[in-house]
Amino acid sequence: MQEAFGTIGLIISILLAVVGFFGGYFIRVWQHEKNLRISRETADKIVEDGKKEAEKAKRESVLEAKQEIYQLRKEFDNDMRERRQVVVTLENKVSQREDTLNRRAVHLDKREETLSLREEKLDERKEQLEQLNSKVEDVLKQQETKLMEIASLSTDEAKEIIMATVRENLADEIATYIKEEEEQAKNEVHSRSKQLLALAMQKYASETTSERTVSVVDLPNDEMKGRIIGREGRNIRTIEALTGVDLIIDDTPEAVVLSGFDPIRREIAKRALTTLVSDGRIHPGRIEEVVEKARVEVDMFIRQAGEDAVFTASIGRLHPDLTKLLGRLSFRTSYGQNVLKHSIETAFLAAKLAAEIGEDETLARRAGLLHDIGKAVDHEIEGGHVEIGVNIVSKYKEPKEVIDAIASHHGDKEPESIIAVLVAAADALSAARPGARSESMENYIKRLEQLESISNEIDGVEKSYAIQAGREIRVLVKPEKIDDLSTFKVARQIKEQIEEKMTYPGTIKVTVIRETRATDIAK
Repeated sequence: MQEAFGTIGLIISILLAVVGFFGGYFIRVWQHEKNLRISRETADKIVEDGKKEAEKAKRESVLEAKQEIYQLRKEFDNDMRERRQVVVTLENKVSQREDTLNRRAVHLDKREETLSLREEKLDERKEQLEQLNSKVEDVLKQQETKLMEIASLSTDEAKEIIMATVRENLADEIATYIKEEEEQAKNEVHSRSKQLLALAMQKYASETTSERTVSVVDLPNDEMKGRIIGREGRNIRTIEALTGVDLIIDDTPEAVVLSGFDPIRREIAKRALTTLVSDGRIHPGRIEEVVEKARVEVDMFIRQAGEDAVFTASIGRLHPDLTKLLGRLSFRTSYGQNVLKHSIETAFLAAKLAAEIGEDETLARRAGLLHDIGKAVDHEIEGGHVEIGVNIVSKYKEPKEVIDAIASHHGDKEPESIIAVLVAAADALSAARPGARSESMENYIKRLEQLESISNEIDGVEKSYAIQAGREIRVLVKPEKIDDLSTFKVARQIKEQIEEKMTYPGTIKVTVIRETRATDIAK
């Protein structure tokens, strides 16, 4: 019985062990499947979140790409608009030049026809004069033969007797006549030179206000100064390195000062900085792009300015390198006067003077236009602008009259041609015209005060007034001390004192006024 119970207990224990084993197995499988389901759900959630983030990143990337495409398209449209404007401007200028050339061609055709008619008439007149000259020579030979027969003297003997008689009887009269003619010739030359200069100045009248190279860029607000400087100064260093110009950012409100010796570099920096300020995007990459664009624009402007000057002066063909140097003169000033405009004005004045005395107008214009060509590079090459200009035009085989005009227009050497003299006179006229060149206000006021002081020191002077920007002094004298004849003496004294004590451009006119007033009252 006990053995039976022991066997049953053993079987039950085995059964319980088997049931516990399978129960644990099924519980473990159930737990594993549960963990697997949770893992799958977590993975699905992660995948779903990843898809959402990827979609969001995709939309943001597309949006940024669209914005960038929009900005690039806007820049492209602006660039194309500017280029179209440049093309339209060039087309207009070409059209104007074609119209001018057509008008000149018509004028030349008419002139050619007129010259042909004149040439035919001159040929006919020449034939008539030759026939008449032949008849006169025959008559003179006949008369000479008859006179020799009558006087029994040869022609040479008769001439010698007549000349000896004339020398004896008219020696004093001839000397007096020669002296009077020399005086008269000097007076006529002096008067004629004044007329020529006045006529040339009247025929060509250009603007007297002068351009100045602008070195200040206006800003919309003072916050823009910080953007121009950039983080740790990287923007301003980039601008200065690319342009070679110093940017002075101080307490000046809403302005940046550009400082540089080269006027062309200053212009490139000014244009680039103006574009950056108006655009608002200021960083090293954008700065490089804008500076390069400004450099191309300034180069085109220089070449166009040179071509316009050559076309305006009508000097014919000119080497492209000389044309570009002329364009560089548009950024060069001398005492506030734009050198390119001064050169064009000198060219026209020299041409007018040449026309009045029968010289070559085109050659005079060419020499006048190129007389200051050395100033285009005098800050890059050692030496004065006269020496530099002579070397440049000699290199490009310009005429010897042009070289002579450049070498002598400041009196460094004696002129060898009349064209050089005309260019020197035209250069002085252009520089001395009222308003052509500026001087400091302090020097200007001192000159006027000195002018009036010199006049007031003369005995008998009541009051003096400097007018016409110091080019004329009007003097009022005391009528009880100075009579009418003495006014000329006072004018000469003032003139001599001015020439001795003052240094001034051009001339100063002295006018002495003597006025006597008689007043009474009728009752």
